[in-house]
Amino acid sequence: MNRNLNIKKLSNKETHWDIIIIGGGASGLGAAVDSASRGFKTLLVEKSDFSKGTSSRSTKLVHGGVRYMQNGDISLVIEALKERGLLKKNAPHLVKNMSFVIPSYNWWSNPFYGIGLKIYDMMAGKLGLGKSTILSKEETIKLIPNVKKKDLVGGVIYHDGQFDDSRMAISLAITAEKNGATLLNYFEVKNLTKTNNIIDGIIVKDKITNKVYEIKGKVVINATGVFSDEIMKMDYPQKKKMIKPSQGVHLVLDQKFLNSHHAILIPHTSDGRVLFAVPWNNYAILGTTDTPLNEIKDEPVPLKEEIKFILKNAQTFMKKKPSFSDIKSVFAGLRPLAAESNQKSTKEISRHHKISVSESGLLSILGGKWTTYRKIAEDAINTSISIGGFNERKCITENLQIHGYQENPNWKDPLHVYGSDANLIKELKMDKGNISLSEKFYITPNQIIWSLKNEMAIKLEDILARRTRCLFLDAKETVKIAPKVLRIMKVFLKKNVDWEKKEFSNFIEISKNYILS
Repeated sequence: MNRNLNIKKLSNKETHWDIIIIGGGASGLGAAVDSASRGFKTLLVEKSDFSKGTSSRSTKLVHGGVRYMQNGDISLVIEALKERGLLKKNAPHLVKNMSFVIPSYNWWSNPFYGIGLKIYDMMAGKLGLGKSTILSKEETIKLIPNVKKKDLVGGVIYHDGQFDDSRMAISLAITAEKNGATLLNYFEVKNLTKTNNIIDGIIVKDKITNKVYEIKGKVVINATGVFSDEIMKMDYPQKKKMIKPSQGVHLVLDQKFLNSHHAILIPHTSDGRVLFAVPWNNYAILGTTDTPLNEIKDEPVPLKEEIKFILKNAQTFMKKKPSFSDIKSVFAGLRPLAAESNQKSTKEISRHHKISVSESGLLSILGGKWTTYRKIAEDAINTSISIGGFNERKCITENLQIHGYQENPNWKDPLHVYGSDANLIKELKMDKGNISLSEKFYITPNQIIWSLKNEMAIKLEDILARRTRCLFLDAKETVKIAPKVLRIMKVFLKKNVDWEKKEFSNFIEISKNYILS
């Protein structure tokens, strides 16, 4: 992934793309992989960094959705369980089996959840990750020692998947490029172009150099998540809103608050949602919320009441109770729910995706979730074939290995998310290249250089938030090591002191959203 080389491809005005994708999150990157692997000439542009928005701020789960079963959304559960299995098969270095324990505090909960989860297992079929089992009180305490013991009668254990969302996004980006796609981050679409009222391209600005390009393509896909309405209004200014954003907040704590390799699912919170406590990179993630919002921001801000809500519900089920002072990092993401009705609360809106096509040919992907990104992409490219008048080409992504594919990875190795690239990173000739710059999480000089050379990282935030996950794990520690990371970047990129100061200042502003004051 070389940004400068990719930009040169835009300079050739004779180049006419088959499919142009706006948005570098899960849906956009999945569409780029699908499109390129079918042989279409594919371009993807992203106004920030890949997975900058919602796609880096998930609960880190690849799951069928136990809650969706509860809501009666069976078709979504079946689809998601199939896609969960395909993701595990195609990216074994990024997706692993995670066992979840549901503690029970009354006599009927165990058989109730037990029967429901047996149905969940049956829906997964051959792509299942493990069988659910009813647990005694003693077995439940042994698996999740920090669970509240008063009135505990037992529990149920079931299996879903866990992954690193941003690392999956970068792996998809590289997979798309390996299949012939061209990808560019920090390229913002300013307008759509039309001939005879039919969309035939985009006007896009390089946010690093401020250079503007007009690019032609047969099909334009709007995969911008919560920003989809902005692109649709470029096409038709009177277009009514199709996205109802919902904010989900997560808290990151020391692993001691979980003290287990198993996750906890709390089935009933005070607002009717489920709450997860999930082990991740030697920390624990608590979440999430479902708060309807009217304002959409690049950097959503967690609300104090959301943080209180998560802590209060976690404290109800945990013997060792987390408080504000225990939070290492807090992050918020906006779900791009496809909803035209203002009557439903966001927690009731289906996580199904929709493919919308305007009269002028703009294809918009609305809604969806990380787990089903591949199916979303398949549906989008199938529709693109009709819009563009292309010859039919079969989707091959069900059996397409994602970059870095490596069977039986060592999950204790912090570089396992790189898969087959891990040894190449270790072999880079940096001074103290494989020694972590922090004792609290793993980030090395070699990883920094690798991100700059091979993963299109440009800014300090790209490396500390998404190429590595430092900012999401311990925000204060990340600010502490940021100057060390910047010095390595400055030397490699041949930048000056002014650049270094500006980068640090920008990063400090962003980091404030992850640190509780």
